[in-house]
Amino acid sequence: MDKRSNHIKNVLHGFFLSVGTTVAEPATILPLIVNYFGGSSLLVGFFSALLRGGAVIMQLFAAFKAQHYKRMLPYLRVVFLFRFLSWFLIGVCIILFGKEHPTLTLWCIGIGLFLFSFSAGFGAIYFREIIAKIFSHKFRGKTMATRQFFAGLGAIISGAVTAVVLERFEPPYDFGYLFMLSAVLMGIGLSAFATVEEPIKERFETKIDSFAEFLKHAAKTLKSDRQLQIQIATFLFGYSYLIALPFIILDAKEKIELTGTAVGVLITAQMSGAMLSNILWGKISGSGRNRLVANIAISMQLTATLLAFFADSLTLYMLIFFLFGAAADGNRIASGNLILILAPEAKRPLYVALQMNIVSLGMFFSILGGFLLHFGGYPMLYSVTAATLLLALALSFKLIDQLKEPSEKS
Repeated sequence: MDKRSNHIKNVLHGFFLSVGTTVAEPATILPLIVNYFGGSSLLVGFFSALLRGGAVIMQLFAAFKAQHYKRMLPYLRVVFLFRFLSWFLIGVCIILFGKEHPTLTLWCIGIGLFLFSFSAGFGAIYFREIIAKIFSHKFRGKTMATRQFFAGLGAIISGAVTAVVLERFEPPYDFGYLFMLSAVLMGIGLSAFATVEEPIKERFETKIDSFAEFLKHAAKTLKSDRQLQIQIATFLFGYSYLIALPFIILDAKEKIELTGTAVGVLITAQMSGAMLSNILWGKISGSGRNRLVANIAISMQLTATLLAFFADSLTLYMLIFFLFGAAADGNRIASGNLILILAPEAKRPLYVALQMNIVSLGMFFSILGGFLLHFGGYPMLYSVTAATLLLALALSFKLIDQLKEPSEKS
């Protein structure tokens, strides 16, 4: 475990994946793309949910299929190829149809985002299982924090490139060029992780042949594990910041002059928060205090939401996006580490799938946000978001740091 080569490949994967996907960042670029092609606030929320949450419906099925896979890497490579093609073809469709057929273009973008995210339902299960096999519990926090640090750096670079492309080329061609270029860069990271050294898994539960029976087994597992329930509830409601996040950029567009350069600055602020915060998350998580990571991250989300009520300058919006960027990586570190520590080795794909499948429902909160904005305006949008984050913060104090209270089953 903890091989340097695997650590480097994990970091490279995070860096180039971030460089690629930041061009459709749901808080900044994606709302502007949908808005350009005539999409409403409801469609902005729906597309944001597609990009973040298309994987939800596949995770338990992926865990079912992976029950007795000795190695996950061959299957993950197929997922990587599918994701690359889905992302690249979005750019092709924008170039071909964007000028003359905006409705068709929106359909193509929506389908591409769904396929990209849908395939991640399998990829997330395979990826987490591989990460659990190649890194120890303590080192995992460090390697994932390092990965997210460089992912933040990659996103900052991507934000700068995005600003240049948006300023230099006219829409919608600038959007198409961004997707195609980012797909190529993303492919570098996918290729790097596809070559990690994965050990063979030896310990398995008795295989369940029926998916219906597997779902019943999953339900019983969730019902019997109180700590798993607390973790899932905490991080599900922790996603409630997505109720407001995709629409803050549209609010900013009405209050300040939002040029291509300003958009690039906001992306950079968000990704700087993600990058720099990982220095803190890595130190805290590496000492086994994942609950504290969750406490701080959710508090940041709540603070950013409250600031959005009265933000009226680029500086304030930069602070808001900085906090959201930092918090997102903190929650990712805490949730990912806690579930891998809690899960018995034989049941690890099931535990990961249960948490990710249910928590990922929170990625569809942006659809609720679209309705709230449409019918109640920004005050209602921000109020509901803040109230739900308060609930998440209260639940986060019930999380148990496994290194403090040993109950490790693996």
